[in-house]
Amino acid sequence: MAVDAATFRPDLFQGRTVLVVGGTGGIGGAVADQFGRLGARVIAAGLPGPGPGPAAAEVVELDLSRPDELEQLITGQDRLDVLINGAGMIRHETEYQPDVFAQVLEVNLTGTLRGCVAAHPLLAASGGSIINVASMWSFFGGARVPGYTASKGGVAQLTKALAVRWAADGVRVNAVAPGWIHTDMTAQVRSDPEVERRILDRTPLARWGAPEEVAEVITFLASPAARFITGTVLPVDGGYHAS
Repeated sequence: MAVDAATFRPDLFQGRTVLVVGGTGGIGGAVADQFGRLGARVIAAGLPGPGPGPAAAEVVELDLSRPDELEQLITGQDRLDVLINGAGMIRHETEYQPDVFAQVLEVNLTGTLRGCVAAHPLLAASGGSIINVASMWSFFGGARVPGYTASKGGVAQLTKALAVRWAADGVRVNAVAPGWIHTDMTAQVRSDPEVERRILDRTPLARWGAPEEVAEVITFLASPAARFITGTVLPVDGGYHAS
């Protein structure tokens, strides 16, 4: 699904630096492409994906399980205006094993905190903002994914805590909570016709979301149009959580 070129001014982020953690594919890749088309210098950091990576970004290999890699990437920048924390992992039923549970939280939740804390001085200097990627599982219980659910619930609450703490510094902190989006992460679910039918029956807009549709909401939250919005966790789920 193509982004509507009339939605945002083409030079909206000209001269701005945007870091997309988890920006090498899926939702993060769409976010990196979107900001690149709007004039930003984009750094897409993450594990190598199956494709070539976002076309309009500097792609940097990053593994959040390796200590200090993220902090070194951020503190090595001269300027930062927007940080998007979109890296995530899911391990399904194996998350009931404490070591797997801890690994998922380390990447999804602790990794988000580390990125935010490292970026805070640069964002305070530029009057920038953070957009974290939470999930519909920030609101619901995911029986098959206890680690993912716990981590994304934590991301939502972390977003609110940092928004309150850093408002005086001029740093806004928000999150999006994607629902059922057509990405590699949901491929297993989409391959089961019965499960897919139940999902679409519950979704009022009756379709899967596209990564570009999440990217557009993130772009809005980073834009001057959202300058009085902070501490918000905005669902992008076709109405799933409301039904």
